[in-house]
Amino acid sequence: MGQVWGFGRYGGPEVQEFFDRPDPVPGRGEVLIQVDVAGVDPLDHLLRSRLVDGLDGGRPFPRVLGMEAAGTVLARGEDVDGLDVGDAVFGFALTGGGTYAETTVLSAPNTARIPEGLSATVAATLPVAGTTAVDVLDQLGLPAGATVLVNGVGGGVGRTVARLAIGRELRVIGTGSTAKREHAEAVGARFIDYTAEDVSAAARELVPDGFDGIVDLAGSTSLRTVAPLARDPRNVIAVGDMSVHDLGGRFVERHLDRENLERSARLALDGQLAPVITAVHPLSDAPAALATVENGHTSGKVVIKVA
Repeated sequence: MGQVWGFGRYGGPEVQEFFDRPDPVPGRGEVLIQVDVAGVDPLDHLLRSRLVDGLDGGRPFPRVLGMEAAGTVLARGEDVDGLDVGDAVFGFALTGGGTYAETTVLSAPNTARIPEGLSATVAATLPVAGTTAVDVLDQLGLPAGATVLVNGVGGGVGRTVARLAIGRELRVIGTGSTAKREHAEAVGARFIDYTAEDVSAAARELVPDGFDGIVDLAGSTSLRTVAPLARDPRNVIAVGDMSVHDLGGRFVERHLDRENLERSARLALDGQLAPVITAVHPLSDAPAALATVENGHTSGKVVIKVA
């Protein structure tokens, strides 16, 4: 029996609650882990609010929040290859086990060993932000010297995209609020403050001929503002807003497999992918951790230290 933070029905923060649950039993293709660190992502509150569906594994309420974690394998279900009891691992809870918990189950094909030299704290940030950054830049496939606009550069995924793009020798311009300037410029991006200047005008001044690629992390009206800045609308890639298709762009093609996790871990070890962790909360402070992300008040990655 262990404590978890989850929700008893769909809704806003008011539906969240702490409760106890027995250790889950790993099913076919799952591993039970002792959670060391859980990543906190916008996806977590989107799932709770039912703005994203289909990732709960069909589990009944109450459900546990969280989609990514790092920890130690305690047990294996049937048909699990490449992972053993005692391994330090990180990955996705794609079958609905949640990660804001002392123990949980991860989908084995979407879980990888943590390489020597990489901390569990950093590993826990990679399943969502790390693999998303790799996927979106792979999908764009731009050559060195190309220009990329990262719309929403201040968050965990945005900064990771910017850092990795600069490592690929791309010229990066990022948009964000005033508080995000220092963090964006620290990774080498030029910055446009959408609260103080006209984004379209500022972007056209920096890149008069249009951007070779646009990575959108803001969605909604902001997406529709920046999309026309692309030289080719097919090179507008959105991470959260499916309406990008109406603008001629594409939604990110995600690869959540072990190979992509291992690739992200290697990039992190090499320093090419360097998540900026701005807050570490204990499990007892999970409500504040998620509230920070949900309210957009973080300029990097927030994690929950469980063990």
